[in-house]
Amino acid sequence: MPELASALINTDVDLILSVNTPGTRAAMEATKAIPIVMTAIGDPVGLGLVPSLARPGGNVTGLSNMSGDLAGKRLELLNEAVPTAKRIAVMMHPDDPIVPIQVKDINETAARMGLALEIIPVRDATELEKAFQRALQWRAQALLRLAGQATVIGPPTAELALKHRMPAMLLVRQDVEAGALMSYFTDQPALFRRAAIYVDKILKGTKPADLPIEQPTKFEFIINLKTAKQIGVTIPPNLLARADKVLR
Repeated sequence: MPELASALINTDVDLILSVNTPGTRAAMEATKAIPIVMTAIGDPVGLGLVPSLARPGGNVTGLSNMSGDLAGKRLELLNEAVPTAKRIAVMMHPDDPIVPIQVKDINETAARMGLALEIIPVRDATELEKAFQRALQWRAQALLRLAGQATVIGPPTAELALKHRMPAMLLVRQDVEAGALMSYFTDQPALFRRAAIYVDKILKGTKPADLPIEQPTKFEFIINLKTAKQIGVTIPPNLLARADKVLR
């Protein structure tokens, strides 16, 4: 990513739109002058990207997806859907800086709820089968995928979870459509629509330092009832009523 960021700088761009923490860090290291609008950042302050949300300072602003704060909530929803599952496999990308923040969150949530967690690193799709075998050997009863470099491997993770009849809480709608039991995360399209407004303001003369970093206000909770029936899970009616979308 540092090489890609440097290449952008050398083309004399007017603005950089960065996605996720590694992309934003690379852009920030490459330039202190060109405006940067960051998107899908789990915890801009906690990761040391900006001093505060209200006053980001410098040449960077944008939007957080709050993924660092959502992990515990996602684990709670999975537990509501499958209350008998006390052993939860947690798959994550070990190199993404947002992961440790989420691990801390889910460890605290799991301790409070009496759940056992097995943290399993997965960097790409080639490691998925091995990761599932580890989860099965540990006798995992459900799966939680943390945010961070997960977009591409979401659908194949969902397919394997369905194959192994494992209730899975993944991240976005595409994962649920591919067979995951459920997802709960920031509404990503809404996030990028807001990013376009930031880009427009900056290109019209507003300084990035004068634009506070926004946190999301819309989250999507999606349940796949077809998957639930296939793997023998009965979703509680009150949980179904809270879902933004139910796939049947």
